[in-house]
Amino acid sequence: MFSYVLISTLTFPGVILHELGHKIFCHLTGVHVIKTCLFRFGNPCGYVKYSAPDKYIQSFFIAVGPLITNTAFASLCYWISHMVELKIEIVLIWLGASIAMHAFPSSVDGKTLWQDTNRYVKRNFLVVFAYPFSLIILLASVLRRLLFDVLYAVAMYLLVSPWFWEQVS
Repeated sequence: MFSYVLISTLTFPGVILHELGHKIFCHLTGVHVIKTCLFRFGNPCGYVKYSAPDKYIQSFFIAVGPLITNTAFASLCYWISHMVELKIEIVLIWLGASIAMHAFPSSVDGKTLWQDTNRYVKRNFLVVFAYPFSLIILLASVLRRLLFDVLYAVAMYLLVSPWFWEQVS
């Protein structure tokens, strides 16, 4: 089986956008970014170090930031790919797939969100509604071993594909 570093190297745009997703949501929620590494050869292939969030909403959006940014950009790449010539289409499909494959938060992000959910639920009962999201993120990190990231990328492509919608209608 391919190594994490090899897959991340082949899909480096997704790693970069994943880390930018964390950084963007740090800035949007007012959490100080200490250090950013968008891509490197190693494990992890990228990271964002930031100050401890004061509120649960900050932790939540920093953790799911890559899911939001990568899903949006992968969808855009896939959508545009249907409007261009074949050579550019292939590049856009690879770009969309590499971005989609890194949409879900890492296992570290999932564990951090789970811990924060447990910690903040004592202060704010509404945090209990975030448990399903925390569980999905943890489950996705476990399912990565079964190529969940690839399945997510394919599913996204199909959902954006006009061909798919013609087949189901």
